[in-house]
Amino acid sequence: MVTLTHQERFRTIKGVFDEFTNRTLFTLQSKGVFDELVQPLPVGKESNVFIASKGDDRVIVKIYRMQNCDFKRMYDYIRKDPRYENLRQKRREIILSWAQREYKNLIKSERSGVRVPKALGWKNHIIVEEFIGDEEPAPPLKDAYPENPEEFFDDVIDQMTKMYQNGLIHGDLSSFNILNYNEKPVIIDFSQATLVKTPNSEELLERDVKNVLHFFKKVGIKAKFEEVLKKITK
Repeated sequence: MVTLTHQERFRTIKGVFDEFTNRTLFTLQSKGVFDELVQPLPVGKESNVFIASKGDDRVIVKIYRMQNCDFKRMYDYIRKDPRYENLRQKRREIILSWAQREYKNLIKSERSGVRVPKALGWKNHIIVEEFIGDEEPAPPLKDAYPENPEEFFDDVIDQMTKMYQNGLIHGDLSSFNILNYNEKPVIIDFSQATLVKTPNSEELLERDVKNVLHFFKKVGIKAKFEEVLKKITK
């Protein structure tokens, strides 16, 4: 049975459950993408994220805020992506396209063999994806250092290489959005991911590499920027 009990349960979360969001959630529930929102997770820069139920399983529901988000910053990123070069600088269009792009990027990454949450559904400004974790959500790398840093590092670079070889760059990669799930990296948060042919893609890739090297340097991995970049780009 489709319900909207989240309105009462999470009524203190301002600027999230407006009429448009409720209608979108209802549509996704009606299609069986998820059953009910269960628990909020830490608030992101532009979105609110929830654990939701789906039968006996759990999924993640990511809701981009329609009102109190920095849509001008979003536009600066997305307008360079060839897939959205005709996007107008209108708040609603930008936010909806931003969510759509993340959904597309997740699908493209999964098809490339990258270890990411499986995209389960999308409508308007809401994305539903696979829950990564066991009893609790898998922690980000910044909070759960790997037992074997060298092996983990090599795996992260392998994931980045798979993305690049299939035409995609994450664009915001760091220890915040690499999960450590059973000593394997799972990459999340693909809203800023863009195509390799995007004009500023080289700059974004270099930033990703520097962020990864900065973290792993703290756990004893000494890798040269130029060598890692060359490995990813072949």
